[in-house]
Amino acid sequence: MTLALSTTLHTSFADAVDRTRKALADQGFGVLTEIDMKATLKEKLGEDMEDYLILGACNPPLAHRAVTVDRQIGLLLPCNVVVRADPADPGAVLIDAMNPQVMVQVADQPGLGAVADDATAALQAAIDSLGAGASTD
Repeated sequence: MTLALSTTLHTSFADAVDRTRKALADQGFGVLTEIDMKATLKEKLGEDMEDYLILGACNPPLAHRAVTVDRQIGLLLPCNVVVRADPADPGAVLIDAMNPQVMVQVADQPGLGAVADDATAALQAAIDSLGAGASTD
């Protein structure tokens, strides 16, 4: 099992972020949190890195189903989606979404499998829509 569902876009970082937000919204995910790793590491540590944004995406019906099965599953919610510049390929932006199947392996609760399957399908559809017309991994 892979940790992430991924694609690569050949566009600007800002465009990749906008497209990712739209693709998530089209699949019922809202972005609840946003962490700008580049800015945070620069401010807190004085370290430079490429553009790197973590979006905390949540699909409320799926989240509700998951916490109904196991209240502690909230530790793994929301689903993180990372939009990051590829340091090895200027002009390329990588989009990685956490594979919800990891949730099932970590929690090992009956009933989470169906939720993870639905979440995987929705996140994969978002990733696939980004990859339309772009190179994908």
